Amino acid sequence: MFGELHVFAKVLAIDGKTQSTEGDEWIYHEALVHPVMLAHPEPKKVLVLGGGEGATLREVLKHKTVERAVMVDIDEEMIEVAKKHLSEWHRGSFYDPRAEVVIADGREYLEKTREKFDVVIADLTDPLEGCPSMRLYTLEFYELVRKVLEDDGVFVTQSTSPLSEERVFAIIYNTVKKVFPLARLYTVFVPSFSVLWSFTVGSVAHDPAALSRDEVEEMIKSRIEGELKFYDYDAHLHMFSLPKHIKKVLEETSTISTDEEPVYLRA
Repeated sequence: MFGELHVFAKVLAIDGKTQSTEGDEWIYHEALVHPVMLAHPEPKKVLVLGGGEGATLREVLKHKTVERAVMVDIDEEMIEVAKKHLSEWHRGSFYDPRAEVVIADGREYLEKTREKFDVVIADLTDPLEGCPSMRLYTLEFYELVRKVLEDDGVFVTQSTSPLSEERVFAIIYNTVKKVFPLARLYTVFVPSFSVLWSFTVGSVAHDPAALSRDEVEEMIKSRIEGELKFYDYDAHLHMFSLPKHIKKVLEETSTISTDEEPVYLRA
């Protein structure tokens, strides 16, 4: 499940696919978490779906406003491995008094919970063909997400690489856009993945792409405790500045993902 490579040090792999590495996991996790956390004026309650290594939870808990962070992951074994062997990732986040770890299917949790959250972050495995994860990228799933968000809540999901199978990320974006009035796609290069990676935001009231330099820099100073190795305003601006070929795919793709016809990556 994990090993070591010279360049990236410790490596976490699931089903033969690299999930994250000690050498650059902070790029992915800071990019996933901080744009939406800063877009919300005061995120007190945060839900993390997936994120078994604990690194997404780690970044969420850097925000001083957070009073409660619930992490829901179906893979109890993964979490136990992370607690024991991946301290470089979680940095004790599992044991923070504001954190609650729930072992459950993320979709079932959304269906059953009556709790509302300011921010929902989906750090999920890719929607591989034939895998249950396909049901975590559909219209029906995103409708469940919106149901558990506060009226001004913000949602973000990892949305695969724009280069591996270029229509998949666009379909995920379109599906989020079908549920939320505002959708934003942004990208970052993750060296250990060897490709550009994308994230999709769904929101009703707050637009992370509209944050100014002064706003981002001031909030990083006033709201975040702990080191940020990657994320600042320059990184933020770069992530939301989409290159021409990605915008072209978004413009040309109208398909959405549903439970009946889910989007997937070929295994």
